[in-house]
Amino acid sequence: MARLLLVRHAPTPETGSKLTGRLPGVSLGEEGRRVAQATADRLADVKVSAVYTSPLERTRETADIIAQPHGLEPVVHDGLLEVDYGSWSGRTLASLYKLKAWRTVQITPSRMVFPDGEGLADAQRRAVATCETLAARHRQATIILVSHSDIIGVIASHYLGQPLDLFGRVSVATASVTVIDLPAQGIPVVVAVNSTGAAGSWR
Repeated sequence: MARLLLVRHAPTPETGSKLTGRLPGVSLGEEGRRVAQATADRLADVKVSAVYTSPLERTRETADIIAQPHGLEPVVHDGLLEVDYGSWSGRTLASLYKLKAWRTVQITPSRMVFPDGEGLADAQRRAVATCETLAARHRQATIILVSHSDIIGVIASHYLGQPLDLFGRVSVATASVTVIDLPAQGIPVVVAVNSTGAAGSWR
């Protein structure tokens, strides 16, 4: 059985105010590095065989911090890349909330294709295929995948067996850990979602 630890990148100065998407040059600030280190400390005693990361700066920086206690070098994988939000990238969330298409994102995200960008259904297929490929590569091992909120949300929705239109009900906080077991035979098991180290959580 492969165990996947899906980690959302730590917060950046733009987290929560802008839809950064795939725009380059967005890095962790001092607070982000502190939060990433706290997650690294929580996972330090887990036996990890590999760390994979989205190619964007904020995920690579988070992965570097998390991989350090394990003596591993993160491997960049494009399958973990953020959703391509197209012309929405870089816009404030406040401005996007006013758009008619925002209701589609909230109510029927399976139908949403971002202007000049990617559809959420396509992003889900890409991300799930990446999980399956990496799980097959690391049978009987635990691996860390550092990615983004919507990507982790659509992955968790798939393995929970729920429609993509409900993926917004899966909370994915910055630097949180979502744990999914993918056995070679049998059904996947979602062990934990959005674990942040709070009392009673997975770690």
